Amino acid sequence: MGSPANLERAIGNLLDNAAKWSPAGASIEVVLTGGVLTVRDHGPGIPDADLPYIFDRFYRATSARSMPGSGLGLAIVRQVAESHGGSISVERPDGGGTLMRLTLPARPLAAAGES
Repeated sequence: MGSPANLERAIGNLLDNAAKWSPAGASIEVVLTGGVLTVRDHGPGIPDADLPYIFDRFYRATSARSMPGSGLGLAIVRQVAESHGGSISVERPDGGGTLMRLTLPARPLAAAGES
C-alpha cells in the first residue's frame, strides 16, 4: 500500500536523472523485481566526493550545477522511499554509469478468491 502520486514522482525523478546523465542514444535499464526497482544509466557516474550527499536536499554536485534542476530530485526519492518503509541506494556498476536501487516492502498478492 502506498501513495501512487508520491511513488510516481519518485520513480519519475529516478528516470529523469538517468536520462539527464546518459549520453545521447544510450540505453537506460529499468528492472522491477519483488519490490526492488533498479534504474541504471551509462553516464559518467557519481564522483566519490559527491556520493555521501546526493540524497541531501538542495545538494548539487559541481558537475551538475550547469544543468537544470534544484537539487531536490533524489532527496524526494529518499523521502518517498522512507515514508513507505523502504530505502534508496546508489551503486557503481561494472562498465560505468550509475545504478539507483529503490527498495520497497513487498506484500504478497492475495491468492485467487481472497479479499
